[in-house]
Amino acid sequence: MTNTILVLNGPNLNLLGLREPEIYGSDTLDDIAGRLEDQASAAGFAIDMRQTNHEGMLVDWLHEANAEGARAVLLNAGAYTHTSIALLDAIRAITVPVVEVHLSDPKTREEFRHTSYVGMGAVKTVEGHGAKSYEIALQHVIDGDI
Repeated sequence: MTNTILVLNGPNLNLLGLREPEIYGSDTLDDIAGRLEDQASAAGFAIDMRQTNHEGMLVDWLHEANAEGARAVLLNAGAYTHTSIALLDAIRAITVPVVEVHLSDPKTREEFRHTSYVGMGAVKTVEGHGAKSYEIALQHVIDGDI
């Protein structure tokens, strides 16, 4: 097992800071990555932050995390959270623990967001804390809770 934690981000998260800031906040993905890198580095871990708008790429990265022995995956799958059985199957197919991350709390939003296929396979879900959701999820990994 390596000390690398993959942080995988799905569709439209490249637009953080611009897209609906009243829901998702004003932090960009680069802002979040910088804080995660500092937090991880202080604890002896490395962050590999990635973003894609393509479902299959997320599946490939989950497989890669397993093959390379990543310590954990923090996964904000965006809208794929609520639609992707392929991501659920990929999470269940690997041994690397996956933590589901959301900036908002999907349960307080539109009804179609209430079902999380990612959450069905994840070992933990952190949601509703804005950009801090990532830092809270990472701290669970650092503390050995995951």
